[in-house]
This record gives sequence, structure tokens and C-alpha cells, in this order.
Amino acid sequence: MVYKISLITGDGIGPELSESAVSILNTIHDKLDLKFDVTKLSAGDKALAETGKALPDDVVNTIKQSDACLKAPVGESAADVIVVLRRMLDLYANIRPAKSYPHMPALRDDIDMVIVRENTEDLYTGKEFSLGNAAVALRIISESASKRIAKYAFETAKQRDSMRKVTCVHKSNVMRVTDGLFAKSCIEVSKDYPDIIFEEMYVDACAMNLIRQPEQFDVVVTTNLFGDILSDESSQVVGGLGMAPAANIGDDFALFEPVHGAAFDIAGQNIANPSSFLLSIKMMLDWLGNKHNDSKCIAVGEKLESTIFDLVKTGVKTKDIGGDMSTSEFTKQITDNL
Repeated sequence: MVYKISLITGDGIGPELSESAVSILNTIHDKLDLKFDVTKLSAGDKALAETGKALPDDVVNTIKQSDACLKAPVGESAADVIVVLRRMLDLYANIRPAKSYPHMPALRDDIDMVIVRENTEDLYTGKEFSLGNAAVALRIISESASKRIAKYAFETAKQRDSMRKVTCVHKSNVMRVTDGLFAKSCIEVSKDYPDIIFEEMYVDACAMNLIRQPEQFDVVVTTNLFGDILSDESSQVVGGLGMAPAANIGDDFALFEPVHGAAFDIAGQNIANPSSFLLSIKMMLDWLGNKHNDSKCIAVGEKLESTIFDLVKTGVKTKDIGGDMSTSEFTKQITDNL
């Protein structure tokens, strides 16, 4: 089988990271006999300037016809790209692992958690308006979306070789209706998973405990806004966004991206750490393998992650994080080792 991959090349350091991703996929294609057909696409600031739309219609059509999508970081128009794609393709689960890697400034070396963030509701629906001299935003939380993301979190905990625990994060002591519904939905779903440890935690306590006891977290399930904030915090706890991949997953399609932004200040210098994007490829391989019952995909994904782990374990870093390697040199080390 040849997997059709759509690749949004992005803005800022996006094109450089995209070249790194293509190098990895070509190596897997040529040397590990796992076939890909990659189509590069333009979406974001550059596309907006050239076409008048940050997410052109032909780009959307190509993405829909692919097996999965990789997205490099885009610039100021990011919300007009990723938020629109999440809702359009019903990519309801935003999955953001946070894991300690060697020679990265993590708080501890035993952190291994996953933030499972509801991806379609909350304040991110953009329902805002002015009312006199006030500005009002509508926060939408539904039982169906809450139970759907809770189930995804528990299924994730089942598959992980970890403490098998789900922490439901909310603020129902203040937002009694919206977060109350989210918490109630998670509690109801937890009854179907008696073998998984379940706990609740207010979002402010969670933010504190991510610093104080990050090793105590396994799978965290939460709402869209809280998940956005906590996932960035958890990435910093393990040393920064440079090692932070992300997946946006629906029932039939998935999009994979690095958590960090376009970093225009270092764009074009060939010094950016591509690890988060390459680890996103690992997540894509896992998803494709599970969706298509392709054990080779999963095995290659594990090989890619272990290769990155072994490389950074030697102390090799790109220049943007204090090392002496360029993006392309770092990528070549990985392709050679693969």
C-alpha cells in the first residue's frame, strides 16, 4: 500500500522543517519499504498573500483525498488554518504527549504523560460579540463531545505501558454548568473502565501539580481552552516545545503537527530543531498502522522515535537550542541511523 500524505509546508521555519520531514519519509520509503506519496501544499500567511485565503479550497480538497496530513507551523493566520481544519474534518481529539528526553532541560527524567484535549468546542467556536460596552463570548460544552473525548482518553490509557490513570481537569466549582457537564460526562464514561484509575482535578491545581509532581500524571483529559494552556505548560516541563508533537484525530482522518509556532526570528537560517515535527511523523505512523492494521507502520514509528532518542542521548543538538548542528545535518544523522 502507498499512503497518500498531504504536507502543509507552512511559514517561517515551516518550509525547513518540511524538508526535514520529506527526507525522513523518503528514507522510510526507500530503505524500510514503507511507501508514501507526499503532496506539498501551501496554507497560511504565504497562501493568504498569494490567493487571498489562508486555506485555499484546492488545498482542502487535496487534504480530504489523502490518508493523513502533516502540517508545518504557520504564521499569524494559524487559526484560519488549523482551527478550521479541526472543525471541518471533525478532528475532535487533540493529542499532545509530553515526555522527558536526554540532554533536554526537563524538570525530571521520568515524565511521560499525554494531554487529551477536546478539539471542537469551548470558547474556540469563535462565538463572540459586543453588547454595549462589554464583549461577550459563548462557551459551548456538550455532553456528546465531552463523552467522546473522555472515551478517547480512557482508550489511550488502556493502550499505554504506564500507570493507566486518567485525570479529568475542569473548573466546575466556578463554571458549574459548562464544566459541571464536562466533569459529569467523564465520570459516567469512567464507569465503563473499572481497570483504569480515575481522578478529578481543578485546572489551577493541575497547573501547579504539573510543576510540582509531573511524574504523577499519565493521561489528562480536559476541555479545549484548558487543554491548549496545559499542553504548552507540560511541553515546557519536559524541556520546551522543540520536542513536542501533536495529533488532531477524528474517526476517519487525522492531522499531525509540531506544537510550536513558525519562529520567524530564525527562519531561513537552517538552525531549527526538527524533532517535534519528526515525532509528529511517528504519531502519524502509529495512527496509520492502527487504522489500516499495518504492523509495519507501527514498527517503523517506534524505530523513528528510538532513533531520535538515541541521537539526542549523545548530546547532539541543533543550534537553536545550544548545539552546533544545522537542521539539515541533524536530519541527516537521523536518516543515516534509520
